[in-house]
This record gives sequence, C-alpha cells and structure tokens, in this order.
Amino acid sequence: MRVMKPEYDLCVIGGGAAGLVVAAGGAGLGAKVLLIEKHRLGGDCLYYGCVPSKTLLKSAKVFHQRQAAAAALYGLPAPAASSPARIPDVMRRVQQVIAGIEPHDSPERFRSLGVEVLLEDGTFTDPRTFVAGGRKITARRFVLATGSRPVLPPIPGLDRVPCLTNETVFSLNDDVPSLVVIGAGPIGCELAQAFVRLGTRVTVIAREPRVLMREDADAAAVVQASLAREGVAFELGATPVEVSGSAGCIVTRFERADGTGGSLESTHLLVAAGRAVNTEGLGLAEAGVEVIEGRITNDDRLRTTNRDIFVAGDAAGRQQFTHVAEHHAGVVLRNALFHLPAKVESCVVPWCTFTEPEIARVGLSEAEATAEGLAFERYQFEFADLDRARTEGETDGFARILTDRKGHLLGATLVGAHAGEAIAEYALAMAKKMKASDISGVIHVYPTFAQINRRVADQRLKASLTPTAKRWMRRLFGLRGPR
Repeated sequence: MRVMKPEYDLCVIGGGAAGLVVAAGGAGLGAKVLLIEKHRLGGDCLYYGCVPSKTLLKSAKVFHQRQAAAAALYGLPAPAASSPARIPDVMRRVQQVIAGIEPHDSPERFRSLGVEVLLEDGTFTDPRTFVAGGRKITARRFVLATGSRPVLPPIPGLDRVPCLTNETVFSLNDDVPSLVVIGAGPIGCELAQAFVRLGTRVTVIAREPRVLMREDADAAAVVQASLAREGVAFELGATPVEVSGSAGCIVTRFERADGTGGSLESTHLLVAAGRAVNTEGLGLAEAGVEVIEGRITNDDRLRTTNRDIFVAGDAAGRQQFTHVAEHHAGVVLRNALFHLPAKVESCVVPWCTFTEPEIARVGLSEAEATAEGLAFERYQFEFADLDRARTEGETDGFARILTDRKGHLLGATLVGAHAGEAIAEYALAMAKKMKASDISGVIHVYPTFAQINRRVADQRLKASLTPTAKRWMRRLFGLRGPR
C-alpha cells in the first residue's frame, strides 16, 4: 500500500509571537508552511500584552510629569490644577498604536513571505492529522504555539461581576474613578502605576506579603515604595474572599493574614492573578501529546511526547515573554527542519517589569543563589551615585551583580531607570561566559545610565585590591603613596 507524503513540511498552530516567527523562519528556509490561527494574527503581545501596556505606560508617564509634584522636581512652575486623564482618549491612542503595527503581523504579509495562512479553528484527530476548516491537514512536523490566557481565581462572586483582565482593559471606553487590582505581579504593578498616574484611585490586593515575588525583596521594595508615593494603596498578605456588586459599584471583601478583614468599593476591578496555557479543544490526547495539570509535557528541545509535534512560546509552560517565544522559534526550526539538537536556554534569560523605576534581571537573584547553597560574591552600586541619574532626577534603585570566586557572572539585578535596556549588557556577558572584569575594561559613554553596569563591575575590581595586594604593588613597583 502506498504511503502518502505529508502535505506540508511544517504546520504551525497559533499566530502569536512564537508561531509567527516559526512560520516566517520556516518559509524563509525553504519549507512549505501552513499557519493556522482561529482568531487573528499577532497574539497576546500585540493586542493584550507588550504593545498596549507599554503604550499605556507612556501616556501615563507624560500625564504624570505634567503634575505639580513632578514639575517641581525639575525646577518648573506648577501647572494649573487639572482633571484626571480621560481613559477613553488614552485607550484610543493604545488602539492606534496597535493598528499601526498590525500590518506587520497581517495574513497578507505572511502570504507574501510564502506562508499559507488559514484562519480557522481546528483539532487533531490522530497523531499525524489536524482538521481545520473542513480540511484534513498532514505535515512532517507540527508546532503548538497556542499561547496562554489570564486566569480568574476561584473567588466567590467573581463570575457574576464585570471584571477586567489584560485582554479587556485596553478596550475600556469609560473613565475609571477607582480601581482594585487583584495580583501584585508584573502585570498588576504596571497597570496599577499606569492608572494611578492617570488620576484613578488604585488599591492592589494580593495574597503574597510583597510585590514581585520573583525578585529579591530589596529590589521589589524600591518599586513598591515608588508606587506608594504616587498614591497606590496596598493590601498585601490579604486574600480576596468575595466579590459582589455591579458595574460602577463593585465590592471586594478580603481577609488579612492576621485574621482581620476588610472591604473595598471601586468602580472597576482588574484581575492580574496569573496565566494558563491554552490546550483545550486541540485534541491533544488523540495526537499523543501528554498534558499534565494544564501543562504540555516537553523536553529541552521543545518536543512533546509525540516527537513530530513541538511546542513554543507560552504554550511550552516556561518563561512567558515575547523574547523567549522568539528564542523558542529558533530552537524549534533547528530541530524540526534540520534535526539539529538545539536546546532551550534556561539560565541566561533576561526580563523586565516596566514600572517606574523598572526592575530587570538575568541569571540568579541573590535569594536564588542563597537557596541553592552557592558560594558567591555580591557587588552593588546605587543609582543615586550615578551622575546621569542625578541629572534626570531618577535616583531610585541600584545595580547588583553576583559572581563566583573567579569573577564569572552568576546573575545581575537592576532596579532603576532604563533597567530593561541596561540588562542586555549583562545578558551578553553571561551568554559569552565573561567576567565582571571584562565589563570594567569596556569604555562606557559618559554620562549615561548604562554606565551603572561598569560602576557595579568596578566594585569587584576595587574589592580585589586588598591591603596585602596593595603592599605587594608598592614593593614591586616602588610606589610611595600612603600606607
């Protein structure tokens, strides 16, 4: 019996960041590629994540800097009293920015790149067949790039009141006098700061004892203090136990860790309490793809339990960042098309929370290094001691690096202005297995925020100049300075 060849070299399911890069990359390498998306190309990053949130944060920053306190910081006259920003106007700009980027992710563009695009829902019927739009699709390799979605925690009453998530908040068409945010992670903190700067009364509720639990406590404290100064109220270590009310008047009851309780009234409620991988309705069991507690089982080459089906992006259940999704795409292409044993990078993965100040990290935090029992050295430099930070009036925060005994970098944490930009230098240094001394030896432009990378690396150089080392230098080179 004749065995039919698969119709495609690569079938990509999901048109977010990971799926788009896999599809475009595969077609560019000469593969016959089908991209299937049930809604619209662009995914979470374009419509609900990076693009709209950073657009909103910029508008909020500009509005905030017009206010009296911010103006006084820069020696400017206080503006006349102003009303809160009009949220519909701000969100209109957000949608304009999205619309400007949409053509880059459009079906027409991807078809021009040689990718066949099918806008349909679909499901696997067996390990080698995916059915979508009435078609039976076969491919040498499939790629699951179905993304993730916001999770609504099991709070009584939450399903009966109007609540916002990152998928709906950027389409607001009414003003937001008051907002309760459930969750103190990156999304919760970024949106809390954006709305408080636009004139909304904001309270953040979270079960955790502090914000940004993945970061070192002292770094997260810098961000929390900044948000608090701008007017964000916090109920941390508090568990929401009931939500009630209706649009414009929502009541959130909570219990604190000490047993006391309280309630908050707000016109709007935003839930930012985590995300879940999209696996439903795909027929993964029929495809031989194992899913355990909502996570698609995959190895460090991003292969699922069906070796002809790969997974990438948020669907892989690893770090949920657009830049990680793009990295996954490269790993999948090398494995799926060329059988190269490419593996996912899990140690040198930078990320940033785009509050003001920003907080960025690559490698180990101090808490993680301590928990792993590693021997490490710690060096720190304050933004308050950086000339450019002083000129800009942005002196909150610090840069910290961890090294081993020989000076090899184990991790870097920056909390301060432009931390997301500056962390790239340490990501490169770690990827290339460089030492702190290598960064100390590079000339950095003065005055820039990037200089903090050299300044903190210099701290290790200075620490190596022990009294004994100085004594030997005086003897060897005949130096006559004070002893």
